[in-house]
Amino acid sequence: MTITLAIIAITTLISLYAWNNASFLDSMLLNPVKVLKRGQWYRLLTSGFVHADFGHLIFNMISLYFFGSVIEAVFSALFGESGPFWLLGFYLIAIIVSDIPSLIRHRNKASYNSLGASGGVSALLFAAILFQPRTPVCLYFAICIPGFIFGALYMAFSAYESRRGAGLVNHDAHLFGALFGVLFMILIYPAVLPQFLEQISSWRPF
Repeated sequence: MTITLAIIAITTLISLYAWNNASFLDSMLLNPVKVLKRGQWYRLLTSGFVHADFGHLIFNMISLYFFGSVIEAVFSALFGESGPFWLLGFYLIAIIVSDIPSLIRHRNKASYNSLGASGGVSALLFAAILFQPRTPVCLYFAICIPGFIFGALYMAFSAYESRRGAGLVNHDAHLFGALFGVLFMILIYPAVLPQFLEQISSWRPF
């Protein structure tokens, strides 16, 4: 089993259990007041392993499968046998880092809660787009568009939803997870940026 599949399996099992145990779910959520005033820092990570509903879980896990597999292969090519562990570290750090802006923004709002693997998945998604910007990304296996265009639309939608502030899904995590994924990959493999620019500059819609 690859690290990508292991993460998917663990996240799915935890999410399914949380839907049937309200107190457990509450203990996993990102609640900035509980993090800062009660010292429950683990919530920055555990919130990435629970989801709002089945649709939320499925979308994130499908995305994790495709883009996690790409980046797992990239890390294996760069770091050999330790590649899968780089993927695990990258994913877990992305979840934590992408939650920090929400922690700061809602630090005095006791009613604020969020959950989902979106920060980690966004980091994987944008890291993959950086390496393969012209590879189509298919929405629900129907509408397929080049990855770099999908990325731009995804960022715009996340920014809009973040301003709306509805539901438990942490749209700020989408934005900052994406930023983390791009910056991290450029840091460890600087050549990816000129390669990305070269690929999108030669793209033609027809």
